[in-house]
Amino acid sequence: MIRHIVFFSAANPDDIERIRDGLMMLSRIPHSSHFEVGRNLQSDVIAGAQVDLVVYAEFTDEAALAAYKADPIYAECIALVRPLRELRIAADFKST
Repeated sequence: MIRHIVFFSAANPDDIERIRDGLMMLSRIPHSSHFEVGRNLQSDVIAGAQVDLVVYAEFTDEAALAAYKADPIYAECIALVRPLRELRIAADFKST
């Protein structure tokens, strides 16, 4: 299983819900076995950039993750979210 985790911060805090709505478009892509978008609770504050939203998804294998990223909805989401975000950090790892 591949776990896919992406952190986002909004350039403008007023856009957090718009970013969340845009990220939720990704839930329509059928290649993940689990998908969710959540607001960071900010319970572990670290100096510097703050994470506003987290995307968490699970994929059966690397081919499923690649198919997810190749889906036209993924490109549509990027076009909507990229201008509104400041930070994006992504990590993928194999879970055993």
